[in-house]
Amino acid sequence: MGNLFSNAQRAQVLTEALPHIKRYTGKIVVVKYGGNAMVNEQIKQQVMEDIVLLWLIGVKIVLVHGGGPEISELMQKLGKKPEFVDGLRVTDKETVDIVQMVLAGKVNKTLVNLLEMKGGKAMGISGMDGCLIESQMKDPRLGYVGKITNINISPVEDLLEKGYIPVISTVGCDREGNAYNINGDTAAAYVAGALQAERLIMMTDIEGLLRDKDDPTTLIPNITVAEANALKASGVISGGMIPKIDCCIEAIEKGVQNVIIMDGRVPHSILMELLTDEGAGTMVTGGAR
Repeated sequence: MGNLFSNAQRAQVLTEALPHIKRYTGKIVVVKYGGNAMVNEQIKQQVMEDIVLLWLIGVKIVLVHGGGPEISELMQKLGKKPEFVDGLRVTDKETVDIVQMVLAGKVNKTLVNLLEMKGGKAMGISGMDGCLIESQMKDPRLGYVGKITNINISPVEDLLEKGYIPVISTVGCDREGNAYNINGDTAAAYVAGALQAERLIMMTDIEGLLRDKDDPTTLIPNITVAEANALKASGVISGGMIPKIDCCIEAIEKGVQNVIIMDGRVPHSILMELLTDEGAGTMVTGGAR
């Protein structure tokens, strides 16, 4: 009897997801996945399953990934000490080679392989392919850390048109052939904007935007750009949350419908966000509600 009940429950869940499925079928959703949200292997498997499930129901998913912890790990193995200024990795010539190896190589191909194993059709590209992410030096103190100057989105559009899940590593380039380490959140905001995506999902290692950063019950489920700017001015949004919120605002100003900051460590958080009424994390939108 219990089994029958669980099957009926499953059917009920699928029925309730139907309006959400209709809303997103054929739409572009960009998922930023990286850093500490990628560390747990079991969660990584579930994230890939969620992405393939969404792809199978007709959502055009673009996966943008970082890989900071894995870059730091390889640097230490090679005897280099990771250094950060204002949260950004100091990237000399040797470090940018490591960034390129880890992001465009190991991490990118691992994610592509996982998506394929789960039944998806994925293609990995870096921001250097097709000059996707054109960049210039952001600040000489940081070395080869890139500021995005232009996005050439057509390679991504071509992959979507052919039915692939594009998996983008955040390495940029300039016209002189230099490679740059690009902040993953910023790259995701620019890519989502260039695609005029329906939604950008930023998977992080926090629940979302909290009114009190030490109290998970103070989660702010919805916020407009104007409200976000006010909370920045009043100091509620501070520290490492400022660049995240700035990326959300950037994406919306570039034409993304809404942006979600959510906890990537929660199993199936993407499905909860896209296919249930409750959603997950904090949604940032453009206009007044």
